[in-house]
Amino acid sequence: MDSLILNEKKKILLEFINSKEYKPMKFKELCSILQVPRSEKQDLKEVLLSLQDEGKILVDVKGNYKAAEENTKIGIFSGTQRGYGFVIVEGEEDDIFIPETSTNGAFHNDKVLVSVKGEKIGKRREGEVVRIIERGNTTVVGTFQKSKNFGFVVADNQKFGKDIFIPMEHTKGAVNGHKVVVKITNFGDNEKNPEGKVVEILGHINDPGVDILSIVMAYNLPMEFPEGVMKQVESIPDEVNSKDMAGRKDIRHLQTVTIDGEDAKDLDDAITISKENDRYRLGVHIADVTNYVTEDSPLDKEAVKRGTSVYLVDRVIPMLPHKLSNGICSLNQGADRLALSCFMDIDEKGNVVGHEIAETVVNVNRRMTYTSIKKILEDHDEEEMKEYEELVPMFELMKELAEILREKRRKRGSIDFDFPESKILLDKKGHPIDIKPYERNTATKIIEDFMLLANETIAEDFFWQELPFLYRSHEKPDSEKIQQLGIFINNFGYSIKIGQDEIHPKELQKLLVKIEGTPEEALISRLTLRSMKRAKYTTESDGHFGLATKYYCHFTSPIRRYPDLQIHRIIKENIRGGLSERRIKHYSRILPDIARQTSSTERRADDAERDVEKLKKVEYMSDFIGHTFDGVISGITSWGMYVELPNTVEGMIKVADLLDDYYIYDEGTYSMIGEHTKRTFKLGQKITVEVIGTDMLMKTIDFALVDSD
Repeated sequence: MDSLILNEKKKILLEFINSKEYKPMKFKELCSILQVPRSEKQDLKEVLLSLQDEGKILVDVKGNYKAAEENTKIGIFSGTQRGYGFVIVEGEEDDIFIPETSTNGAFHNDKVLVSVKGEKIGKRREGEVVRIIERGNTTVVGTFQKSKNFGFVVADNQKFGKDIFIPMEHTKGAVNGHKVVVKITNFGDNEKNPEGKVVEILGHINDPGVDILSIVMAYNLPMEFPEGVMKQVESIPDEVNSKDMAGRKDIRHLQTVTIDGEDAKDLDDAITISKENDRYRLGVHIADVTNYVTEDSPLDKEAVKRGTSVYLVDRVIPMLPHKLSNGICSLNQGADRLALSCFMDIDEKGNVVGHEIAETVVNVNRRMTYTSIKKILEDHDEEEMKEYEELVPMFELMKELAEILREKRRKRGSIDFDFPESKILLDKKGHPIDIKPYERNTATKIIEDFMLLANETIAEDFFWQELPFLYRSHEKPDSEKIQQLGIFINNFGYSIKIGQDEIHPKELQKLLVKIEGTPEEALISRLTLRSMKRAKYTTESDGHFGLATKYYCHFTSPIRRYPDLQIHRIIKENIRGGLSERRIKHYSRILPDIARQTSSTERRADDAERDVEKLKKVEYMSDFIGHTFDGVISGITSWGMYVELPNTVEGMIKVADLLDDYYIYDEGTYSMIGEHTKRTFKLGQKITVEVIGTDMLMKTIDFALVDSD
């Protein structure tokens, strides 16, 4: 049914069901009262189903259709090992707690209709799952266990609360310890476990690479590109032709560089810079991916589906095939390439006083690395400076401008999370051999400063043009998490001002400046970041809390992020004579879905990356059982204390393993207090721990407290 007709019919039917005359009735009665001809009964079913999925009508136990009560919500069910769960409703701050007896067969990630109780239970609302609208997982990855007459699979994701029963004829020959993909054939109920069949054997749990492959499969991360996509890629040339260059601004004469890590292959941004009198002219040139990835083509549909490239410890799952990302869309040294450029005129205070957005042809003079730039600008390495002699003045000008831009951002309160993330090094068999912090230096900061400015400039331009656009929005943090952060840092002797349950980003920025260079810098930075909400893509310019700016978008990475690619299309159409009314309507219609989809795929990529890191950290610490480490208490709950080590590994001391006393969790002060001794453990407290166990399946590390006395 056409969506306009469907929406119209839904509106009419909803008005009827919500009217005073309406009494709950079955489908047959509805058809009779509405005098629906036989040929249109299927259409009515479709309308009713759509209204159910939106939570606007319900079907009671007798099969009667009735209007949904005001307290019903639609959300995503997040399960737990213990059987209970939470429903996350989009746009609402608080989750809804679902007791084990009220899940009604819902599993982790299911889209559900939930009835919310009027009163709050503790800090949360409580509810009951009324209906499962859509199953979140039809396949599950887990470990196969065989018994005499059947098998069962323990899901890797502990939030999938039950083991899956596998009849012997559907085991596909799996043996104990095999990692398998299971298709669920029956979701079971409160009494009966779900049932399924093995559709793929990934390998044995101890085989190299199988652990990460299991996570890839569990998150449904697509690895292979479909045939239609690869066919389209074959037709894309290896080099830019003169036809594609026509009508573009030719800037091949400008001194142009890319600056990336040594192992980067997809170079999607290049820089030009000059200074005349008191004005800087900065050019940020981004690979014109949309020239090759056309709207609604197989490549485009696959890119929307993937949403982003995923960077795992041992592999990259790209958004676009390598022929594009490493070839014609990569701004390789000495090659003519198509770009979308943002030229910005900047005064000595860092204000953008004028800008131009243009389709360009670029040719990169040198492919620079962060290491080389650091050697030139920080170490003044003679050999390196001689090698890039003609470019050194350019790099010095970059540093000069970047410092001005950074100072301007600092004044407005932008938060700079300059802390070491971890890089996990693996041996040839995939076993972790070291965990090192990622290094940030002058070069990485320069590129970050320039990209941030281009993203802001583009976002502000399109905001004032009032055209459909995709923005990057970051809401204010949750007041409870900020209170917890305040208590945590207080234990280190720091404080933050919180006014009327809100905090200005400047307060967090001041905190990060205070902790700079201290032993606790990395930990406090990470916990400050954790207290923030996740940024997301929106069609409104809702502002970016972390950057303290009203206007922000993602423009600079179209090779690895779909939102950037999407806005490039809008920008190019606008440059070429403006968007017609028809195209404005088109983008207004598709952008909300793209914002939702790309926010969702970004979360999926983040979660998969975090799961792989957790897994490899657990594997790494398995080699250190019995060893002691100094750490800091990074979290306290009623069941134990989380402790973070200097190498960013986090483990737990279970409250049951604190044997010198009976410890009670004090929720008000986020501390653990001994009932008899009054011994107190606080957030941020330094302690010594021993590694006593690891669990690869649960991705957990167990610590025991080592008393110093």
